[in-house]
Amino acid sequence: MTPTATYRLQLQPDFPFRAAERAVPYLASLGVSHLHLSPVLEAVPGSTHGYDVVDHARVREELGGEDGLRRLARTARSAGLGLVLDIVPNHMAAAPRHNRQLWEVLREGPDSPYATWFDIDWTANGGKVLLPVLAGPVGGELGRLTVDRERGVLAYGEAHEFPLRAGTEGLSLPELLDAQWYRLGWWRLARTELNYRRFFTISDLIGVRVEDEGVFAATHAKVLELVRDGVVDGLRVDHPDGLADPETYLRRLSAATGGAWTVVEKILARTEALPSGWAVAGTTGYDALHRIDGLFVDRSGHRELLGHYREFTAQDGDRGGHWEPTARRAAYEVVTHDLAAEVDRLTRAASRLCARTPELRDHAPWALRLALRELLVRMPVYRPYGSDAEEVLTAEMARGAREAFAVPEEAAAVDAVRGLVLGRYGTGRRAYDAEAMPELTAFQARFAQTSSALRAKSLEDTAFYRYVALLSANEVGGEPGRPAVDPAEFHAYCTRIARDWPTTGTALSTHDTKRSADVRARIAVLSECPGRWRALLDRLSAAAAPDPQLAWTAWQTAVGLSGTGLTEERLGGALLKAAREAGLHTTWTEQDPAYERALTAFTRALTDVTAPGPAEALATEVAAFCASVASATRVNVLGAALLHLTMPGVPDVYQGTESECLTLVDPDNRRPVDFPATGPDTPLDEKGELSVAALRLRRELPEVFGELSTYEPLTASGPAADHCLAFSRCGEVVTAVTRLSLRLAESGGWGPTELALPEGSWVDVLSTRGSDRASHSRSAREWEGSVKLSDLFADRPVALLRRVAREGSAARG
Repeated sequence: MTPTATYRLQLQPDFPFRAAERAVPYLASLGVSHLHLSPVLEAVPGSTHGYDVVDHARVREELGGEDGLRRLARTARSAGLGLVLDIVPNHMAAAPRHNRQLWEVLREGPDSPYATWFDIDWTANGGKVLLPVLAGPVGGELGRLTVDRERGVLAYGEAHEFPLRAGTEGLSLPELLDAQWYRLGWWRLARTELNYRRFFTISDLIGVRVEDEGVFAATHAKVLELVRDGVVDGLRVDHPDGLADPETYLRRLSAATGGAWTVVEKILARTEALPSGWAVAGTTGYDALHRIDGLFVDRSGHRELLGHYREFTAQDGDRGGHWEPTARRAAYEVVTHDLAAEVDRLTRAASRLCARTPELRDHAPWALRLALRELLVRMPVYRPYGSDAEEVLTAEMARGAREAFAVPEEAAAVDAVRGLVLGRYGTGRRAYDAEAMPELTAFQARFAQTSSALRAKSLEDTAFYRYVALLSANEVGGEPGRPAVDPAEFHAYCTRIARDWPTTGTALSTHDTKRSADVRARIAVLSECPGRWRALLDRLSAAAAPDPQLAWTAWQTAVGLSGTGLTEERLGGALLKAAREAGLHTTWTEQDPAYERALTAFTRALTDVTAPGPAEALATEVAAFCASVASATRVNVLGAALLHLTMPGVPDVYQGTESECLTLVDPDNRRPVDFPATGPDTPLDEKGELSVAALRLRRELPEVFGELSTYEPLTASGPAADHCLAFSRCGEVVTAVTRLSLRLAESGGWGPTELALPEGSWVDVLSTRGSDRASHSRSAREWEGSVKLSDLFADRPVALLRRVAREGSAARG
């Protein structure tokens, strides 16, 4: 069953299935159709997210086990709710003591029946799996290694255990270490010597080869059983870009689930389309998030804001001053350092392929490595796919990559590598080519997997923390260098989605967003008042930040939180993560103690209003500024929420965000929510009332918002027309929102600007009261024909209109 709307719950030991059960009455009252559960399979003990799966055959005991999940499903079903489940096909936890399949591979080596599970390059490291778990070089860690010869276990401290290869139990420790199928190594070696595929740069997560049919069957048996038994209605697929062949995987998954509603966490570039051959309903919704957010960014104001940002921070162009150079530099750093092992593996594969045919021989490994780097850093999307690969790896891109070579003849390595990625392999004998095909296919997949890891790590985890002009634009799938979206672009996107992917997912806040939607909505207001923002910074300059870029980030974060909740734990945690991810002054792996002490002192000065210092005055300044733009904040918060809940697609509401929610990057946004015990009578704020009204309308009129629904842009007329974004769904529901309200006020307000409504009489659902939205309050005003926007938005900056069904006539769908 296709959901009408989903509600995401972050399950963890502090919020297990029982807690979700208790929240069911409240969640059902909102109007959603399904609960969207984070991963539920057995994970590393204590995991707060569940993406570190260790056993695909069991539901996680810390959450309540399979009985608890099935009981939650029954409780939800009795309240009219189904379940959507987040699944993790790309990786497992690289924790041998908990991961039985990995344990067996480490014990038995490449001959293990589980060796096909993991993407391990047995040709590297002398046929040993590097396990980068030691705190220092092995020579200094020998004293922390102990051998339990009876159990056949090698232990490192209290946290790690590894299996011993049969027959090696009696060896001395040095001999024993050398005799294993694995090599225990210093954690710093992961950058250059790791020989298993991992999730991005996280060595604790090992890649799984679900392209193997046997591995797919084993890792999906429990999930498919839950689908067959009616416990689960739909699926969210985590990180499909990490898979060797996402299209085949998704086709197999769809066949196995009988076509259950499935969305994928695919991050699309601004002009990129989801591959048409994927057997899914669509994405999880980051593409929608970017379009919604962009509507509330003022293009001209953003340019002025950029000027203030560059003057205030004085950042070099490629270290945060300008977007594209910053993104390119970050890509070079990641591909050269963090992903060095992955590029080396690609280089070895390319060398082997080139050596097989005279046409491609004599490219030195260094040249192939350089060609790979230059092509990877120029990738405009996360990864190439099949027939579209040539449109991504263009000839122009190759020309740019060749410029890195001093000798033109050596630059031919770029053409060789590009040809391999595109599946072109010489012109020799067909039989000879056929022998190379499996290795060529594996190379293409590996290039694509490395490309996606590079883009995610260099953009989301590096450049987004360096280029901080407007923090609301630095979100997954966003484009910080060009954040504004005009109404025409939004309408074009929605029209395409309604036609091609009508039941795709849409989102505003997720467990991975760096800031909740309401924080971003507040920060976006700065693009409408860049001069006032700079004046605020001048008044706040007394606070001594470690560097001006961090100060800019801190003050925008404070505005995003409306000056409230500025605890040292929350703000300090977010700023420390931002500084380490940016990697300009300190990093996760090369920490600068002096800089981090200065950061902590700065955070304390901002948040400790009880101690002597500037915190109280600073809080007063930030609070006054936030109060001065409160009306614009309200416009953005309500407008974004209403667009999300009524545009084409299936909206996913992240836990707690149905009402105003101000959270920062994880772990701040993943804390358990204290849900009300009751439903319809629970007081809600203005955003909460809007959310309930829109969600219940979706539930009442599934045909208006469903797979066969239509989307029609509505255009206002008059001097302020560009400040209204409106559309109709099936001629039965109209959404209208205000955008860029500070600019609107500066230009004199709505004036004579009007919006022409579709045929019929209309009532604003947001003005009605009561749980029965099928009928409207006769005291609510009805609208017909063209309406003045000053009248339509007299009470609130948004409107959700429903066509009134007259006696004797049926509502259209």
